Amino acid sequence: MSSFNPDSANLSDWLAYVESLHPKSIAMGLERSRVVADRLGIRFDVPVITVGGTNGKGSTCAMLESILLEAGFRVGLYIKPHFLHFNERARVNGDMASDAALIEQFKAVETARTAAEPIDLTYYEFTTLAILRLFARAPLDVVILEVGLGGRLDTVNLIDADCAVVTSIDIDHTEYLGTTREQIGFEKAGIFRAGKPAICGDPVPPQSLVDHAEKIGADLWRFGSDFNYSGDKQQWNFATRTARRSSLNYPALRGANQLLNASAALAALESLRDRIPVTQQAVRSGLLRVELPGRFQVLPGKPTVILDVAHNPHAAAALAQNLDQMGFHPYTHAVFGAMQDKDIAGLLKNIGDRVDHWYLTGLPTPRSATSEQLQETLAVSGFMPGPDRTVNSFDAPALAWKAALSQANENDRIVVFGSFYTVAGVMQERQQSRSVHSLAPSSTHSSQNH
Repeated sequence: MSSFNPDSANLSDWLAYVESLHPKSIAMGLERSRVVADRLGIRFDVPVITVGGTNGKGSTCAMLESILLEAGFRVGLYIKPHFLHFNERARVNGDMASDAALIEQFKAVETARTAAEPIDLTYYEFTTLAILRLFARAPLDVVILEVGLGGRLDTVNLIDADCAVVTSIDIDHTEYLGTTREQIGFEKAGIFRAGKPAICGDPVPPQSLVDHAEKIGADLWRFGSDFNYSGDKQQWNFATRTARRSSLNYPALRGANQLLNASAALAALESLRDRIPVTQQAVRSGLLRVELPGRFQVLPGKPTVILDVAHNPHAAAALAQNLDQMGFHPYTHAVFGAMQDKDIAGLLKNIGDRVDHWYLTGLPTPRSATSEQLQETLAVSGFMPGPDRTVNSFDAPALAWKAALSQANENDRIVVFGSFYTVAGVMQERQQSRSVHSLAPSSTHSSQNH
């Protein structure tokens, strides 16, 4: 982008420029980021919690943020990807960072990146460094950082966290992380630090994660032995090695897997209680008020609409379980789009028999599987069209959504799932159709899934 002018660029201009800097969207390694981070002098004097894992990272981060805000702390949260606004990725005290605040950090990263010998950063590396610098310079009491792909070689892992959480380990991003849970577990465990709490919320962690934690001398907290939960239909209880919290509200985030995420979040807070103590009331209120779009998000109105970014077999199995626990609906309509590098066959196998009518869609990214590819995989998975079972293909999520909405009766349900692009496309279409407010130019930029 030879015409790019950093002094007059808006956020949309900056994002387009940053995306053009590196030939790859994903380039594993910390070397490039570390040099630029050192030039920027990024460091934290407040507790930092990193959260990694295959699924459940966003939910765990959101619960940590909500509880800590209720406890009166000033909180910075880095969470990704975004749905409609890039600003969603950087939250300061519960609010999205402003365009101006982000642009200031982008300018600083660009200056550091081009100082001395210029370094090409990926979109993810550049934007992560910008948000880290934003938090490092803000008056905060605690920082929560969602890890991106993997852990060991993720840019967030430049920061030595005071507590590291791994929510779950399953097969995903095999071209970067390995093809087995043992290989992936080792990559996830890379965010653990010697002598620091290392929370593992996976009930059956790979031995590689346990071994790595022991090798480096991390203080490993395992679900089932170092912390656990119990409950009934009204409330639940949480216990660790040394403490117990009883009569807790269920998290406002829906889904059977959310108690695992909530337990990991509470274990992290318990491990840091000397530095960031939270009251029982803050825990209750935080769980009750937590919000996170696109994680088994059930929208008000009829037909019932569920938004879920389940994009691997593990997440699809959780989505299927959550759908089974809902009330009766005559028909289930599914708007689905996914990246071609995902285990689409495994994903559809875990949820296919819950869906009567499929609306398959391509996505606005070169990584997208085409609707034709999805249809072929769906057929191989055993879905047979008939009088009450249909499959249709579309070029964009908005078109698939409109078709599903036109076909569904008010007592049916529509589940929109798969890639963040699928859910974001439907969110944007719903927003535009309701004319709530117009989207700013900077808001429609690529989600850059990572």
